[in-house]
Amino acid sequence: MNDFATKVLWIYIILLLIGGMIGFFKGKSKVSLITSTVFAVLLVLTLLPGVLRLRFANNLANILLLVLLVVFAIRLAKTKKFMPSGLMLIATIVALALKNLLG
Repeated sequence: MNDFATKVLWIYIILLLIGGMIGFFKGKSKVSLITSTVFAVLLVLTLLPGVLRLRFANNLANILLLVLLVVFAIRLAKTKKFMPSGLMLIATIVALALKNLLG
């Protein structure tokens, strides 16, 4: 993964964690906090050099982002509220596109 893709993922990880914390503190959702933390940790593992093979790390990051894309799309469809799932859906699409098209 090149520097641009790495930066995109770090920014996304930070947004994911912030979103989980907001969900926990504002909506008392432990699920949001736990889910965002687990996905953030897994994404961090894909970025750490030497932890995973490069191709596997890149593929795993893509799979994790695709899973999150589906999760946020389902949540948006259920709640019909843009915040927070709609925003995170857009952030996920942007991260996935930038990582793979420009990265």
